[in-house]
Amino acid sequence: MFTGIIQDVGRVATLERRDGDVRLRIVVDRLSLAATRDGDSIAVSGVCLTALDIFVGDPAAGKPGSFAADVSNETLSLTTLGSLLPGSRVNLEPALRAGDALGGHLVSGHVDGLGEVLDIREDARSVRMHFGCPQELAPYFARKGSVAIDGVSLTVNEVGAADFSVNLIPHTQQVTTLGEFRVGRRVNLEVDQVARYVERLLATTSVVQGSR
Repeated sequence: MFTGIIQDVGRVATLERRDGDVRLRIVVDRLSLAATRDGDSIAVSGVCLTALDIFVGDPAAGKPGSFAADVSNETLSLTTLGSLLPGSRVNLEPALRAGDALGGHLVSGHVDGLGEVLDIREDARSVRMHFGCPQELAPYFARKGSVAIDGVSLTVNEVGAADFSVNLIPHTQQVTTLGEFRVGRRVNLEVDQVARYVERLLATTSVVQGSR
């Protein structure tokens, strides 16, 4: 599990294609990998990946660390990771550990679908971004609910038939990749898990009532 609070923006150092799959090596500048072990989970732009071949480095001394991750063909086809290139910047968050603060909202790292940036406008010191989303995901967005965009926990401000808007404060623009977004960019979306549980509960309740 994750929280949607990004701890570093890494960059793709290498991208090795292996029989249809891909192995990435991602360099980190601020995130400490000292406690990370092979097999631990790290969210890469909202996608839960398994960290392998870890090089701890010493970020505090200016010596970046790195880790590798294998990305399956399915993940490449269903997320934006399939469009990564060497040098691409990615949002990073290690999995929650016991006692960690829950600063955003519960995020699984399982992408529900791809969205697209439709519009970007200044809104005082913030930026308002308008996203299109798949029709089947639209019911899961609610005003003042939560959404993870490329792994970043955000509050939904407006919702439409197949679109929604969020505001990015200056801090979010500076410490994540979202400040680099331009119109037309595709993004990884993960809807709020609470919305999915509510849907399941309502569906189950309807079945039970219908069987009476």
